[in-house]
Formats: sequence, C-alpha cells, structure tokens
Amino acid sequence: MDTQYFKWYSPHLNRDMEIKVYGWGGRPVLFIPCQDGRFFDFENFHMADVWARWIYEGQVMVFSIDTMDKETWSNKNGDPRWRAERHEQWMNYITDEVVPFMRDVVNRHNGWTGYPGVMVFGCSLGATHAVNLFYRRPDLFDRLLALSGIYTAEYGFDGYMDDIVYNNSPVHYLANMPNDHPYIPLYNLKKSVICVGLGPWEVPDSTRQLHGILQAKGINTWVDYWGFDCSHDWYWWYRQVEYFVPYLLS
Repeated sequence: MDTQYFKWYSPHLNRDMEIKVYGWGGRPVLFIPCQDGRFFDFENFHMADVWARWIYEGQVMVFSIDTMDKETWSNKNGDPRWRAERHEQWMNYITDEVVPFMRDVVNRHNGWTGYPGVMVFGCSLGATHAVNLFYRRPDLFDRLLALSGIYTAEYGFDGYMDDIVYNNSPVHYLANMPNDHPYIPLYNLKKSVICVGLGPWEVPDSTRQLHGILQAKGINTWVDYWGFDCSHDWYWWYRQVEYFVPYLLS
C-alpha cells in the first residue's frame, strides 16, 4: 500500500502535528481516531486493511491525523474554557491547514484542479468530531461516516456550556438551526451515514436524539441502528465500514 508521512508545525496549535496518507489516487478521506488517538491508529488498529480495497483501486486517499483529546475532551480536571478554546484551535487546524493540504495532495495525484469535497470518518469520539466537522462545515465536507459516536459536548464538558462548547455540540446547534438555514439544502446535496449498535458499551440515546433533530429539520442522513449483538468495538466498525462505504462512494 502506498503510504506517505508528513509532519509540520501548526500555527493554530503551536506544536508539530503528524499525518499519514494511504493511497495513490481518488477522493480524500479524513480519518479522526478514537478518543486520545494518534495518526498511526488507522493502521495499528487494522482499519487500513478494511479500506484496502478502495485504496488499492484508487478510489480514496485516506489521511489519518492526531487528536488533541488529552488536552480537551479527556482533560476533565482542566479549565473548561481553556479546553474549549484548545479544541476550537484543533478544529481550525483541520479546516485551515489539513483540508487545504489534503486537496493539494489529491489534486496532484489525480491531475485535478479545484476544491474536491472531503469525506470525514470516525469511530467513537472520532465519530463525534466527524459529525461536528460535517455539520459545521458543509462547504468543506461532502461525505460523512460516523460510527458509535456521542453527539453532545456534555460528554466532554460535563454540563459546562459557553459559546465555543455550544458550537461543538451538534445536538445543540442543529436543534436551534432555523428551518430555512442555507446549510440544510447544502447538507442534502451530500451523503452522510450515522450508525450505532444497541449492544455492549454503545450509547444509542445520543444517536436517537440527533436523529430526531435531523428529521425535524428535513436533513437527509442515513441513521442506522444495529442489533443488540453489536458492541462498541473495532470488529463491528470493520463490518460497518464494509457495509456503508460502497454507498458513500457511489
């Protein structure tokens, strides 16, 4: 499998950030690791093996990045405002640094020009971040695959709320989005999948809450509930990727 490693100093985060890229052509896919995860988790947890068919065929180039969760969502003893600001810096790192980098790489590899849309994909807390990126920035992201996420910032901020936390909590900002907001028809031009199991360690109530909001707003997202045997684990996320990615690439 063709792989490339990149590292640069992020002005948004004031630290070096690392990325690994898988593939030689096709649409860009951004992988957000699970909670506290690193850029190498896509490979180390064998998710690269599941995506291998589409990578080898030149349908996708997957970009796996670092999280900042240890400083933000997982840092329960830290100052909540600082944590929220740090998370927003990471969001800006993705939208202002990573996405332009991804577009440049896939344009060079494919002989394209312009601004290709990005598929964003994550599992567990990675799914939380993926959903947030997709619904906040539909100008950048045109596909979504979110598996076993929790879609309220209450998970990371334990009831603390300010303007930044609100803007990173999809069940809050989507619920209050006006029904005539220009983002809604933009969402509906894209393809998005949110899936959760009903088995051990899954938290389907958050998905149900988000699902109800999406239906009320007329936002077309494929929300799927797998059975009571489906646990919060890589084995099931592999199977869900195999099931949903052909739809997202079609």
